[in-house]
Amino acid sequence: MAERGTTPPATVWSRPERGARGPAPERSRYEITAAALALADAEGLAAVSMRALAQRLGTGPASLYRYVGSRDELLDLMADAVAGELDLSAAPSGDWLGDLVGLALQSKAAHARHPWLAELNDRRGEVLGPHAIDYLDHALAVLVPAPGTSRQKLEAIGLLGGLATLFARREPPASAGSAQGASGDPPAQAAHLAAVAAEGRHPHLLAALMTAGPPPVAGPAERDALFERLLRRLLPAMLS
Repeated sequence: MAERGTTPPATVWSRPERGARGPAPERSRYEITAAALALADAEGLAAVSMRALAQRLGTGPASLYRYVGSRDELLDLMADAVAGELDLSAAPSGDWLGDLVGLALQSKAAHARHPWLAELNDRRGEVLGPHAIDYLDHALAVLVPAPGTSRQKLEAIGLLGGLATLFARREPPASAGSAQGASGDPPAQAAHLAAVAAEGRHPHLLAALMTAGPPPVAGPAERDALFERLLRRLLPAMLS
């Protein structure tokens, strides 16, 4: 909340989509944002410029500034549009941990669908649009029966977002094949780690690897299961 006597920071949502005067707009912010999402999904965040977006929409770059004031505002709209993909329709069940894990899995899936989102969040800071605010309020409603202070609950929600981003970054690209031996393949990494440990200079690592056994095949279900296990361990500790 802004302090008394100060002006709240302006965002793209703080002004109407169209002015009271002038011709009716030919497009909408929704249409422009959807085109920007498609462009980022196909070519990455760096490809999203007002010129490239205008070309995709078949219009001139200057015309887009009738709808968004800058590329930064466009990026804000894109981030909030992804937040709007999360399904918040279910009322809290009373199982706050299960409900929160469900939200986190949705968030991770959204980040995996839009790999550029992590880079965008790193660059843009905290700009909360209406969908993001809806998500935050819903998550707080889920946490009503949970222990902990309001600050702890906000920190726990922040942890969900951070872990969702981290795990989504570890997801293989949709176009990646199943070839073994590539430098980024988990089997190749595990074999390298085992070989280093076997040299004898890292006894604690060697003991841990021998106790843990071979790593499981990390398919989508296994990655989701690991994500959920971590959340179920961390969240109760944060709110205790």
